[in-house]
Amino acid sequence: MEDLEETFEELENYSYSLDYSSPASPLEEKAPLEVAHWVSLVLYCLAFVLGIPGNATVIWFTGFKWKKTVTTFWFLNLAVADFIFLLFLPLYISYVAMNFHWPFGLWLCKANSFIAQLNMFASVFFLTVISLDRYIQLVHPVVAHRHRTLRNSQIVTVLVWLLASLIGGPSLYFRETMEVNNHIFCYHNFHEHDSDLALKRHHVLTWVKFVNGYLTPLLTMSICYLCLILKVKKQSILVSNRYSLTILALVLAFLICWTPYHIFNIWELTIHHGGYYHQVLRAGLPLSTALAFLNSCLNPILYVLISKKFQARFRASVAEILKYTLWEVSCSGTVGEQLRSSETKKSGLQETAQ
Repeated sequence: MEDLEETFEELENYSYSLDYSSPASPLEEKAPLEVAHWVSLVLYCLAFVLGIPGNATVIWFTGFKWKKTVTTFWFLNLAVADFIFLLFLPLYISYVAMNFHWPFGLWLCKANSFIAQLNMFASVFFLTVISLDRYIQLVHPVVAHRHRTLRNSQIVTVLVWLLASLIGGPSLYFRETMEVNNHIFCYHNFHEHDSDLALKRHHVLTWVKFVNGYLTPLLTMSICYLCLILKVKKQSILVSNRYSLTILALVLAFLICWTPYHIFNIWELTIHHGGYYHQVLRAGLPLSTALAFLNSCLNPILYVLISKKFQARFRASVAEILKYTLWEVSCSGTVGEQLRSSETKKSGLQETAQ
């Protein structure tokens, strides 16, 4: 029992976040943690059920049905980032549902964490790029006309994916598995037999993610959208009201989904200094992580489906697909009738000849 308690105390020194690693010690009170995990599991499943078809729809239309433009290219990459992340979400759901038992091996432990980090931050960066693109397009039309090209957008896209890979890269190195009484954990191992070095690594990675994955994108989006609101308000009050509500929804969605996640990430750093808030962290981190996951299923709704132009093109595309499908069915039915009629005539001729 003492060895088991020491093992859990050791695991408590590792990062819980995004991949919060260890369940509560069996020696501790379980009820708050279980409730938090059940709620987080419901949110994970909701993100998966809504996000997969939503982002798949955006990928289908922006990637295959519509003309390639800078705007559709941004939305395509945003949807791809969210879609890939959500595609791996069942592994994480299984991990939490099995009380943090990871039966999928070391490499999937590393890959799952890396892909989660990569695509979550790629998604955040593409939201930021979309904000900058809208700002430049409306406030600096001359610059947009000169530099806003599909080729330049492809270069920016490559840079976004590289930056997201750099932020997610440490997961490939630090992510490990540990077996305790036939229970395998997938966790961040920052120790390296040196607690001071582990603490520094944890602090650095947490603040890098906060500054680059939250603070900078949030400030950028807020400034861009504030400038856009002021610009639109000068031109048309009617348009301003509708556009302001749309922009407010976009910024609030990002703020609501990501703020708790980063707050708990930073608060988590205090567990290395004595940690009196383990129960709150164990309840808050899974819930805040689930809320951040939900942003991936909200993006196609808030950033694409909210557009009147997209809705019109979506309806037109669906109508075109239905028309083509019905035409194929009609043609196949006509061909079938012709074949049956031909067979009937042949059988009639054969009977007459006999």
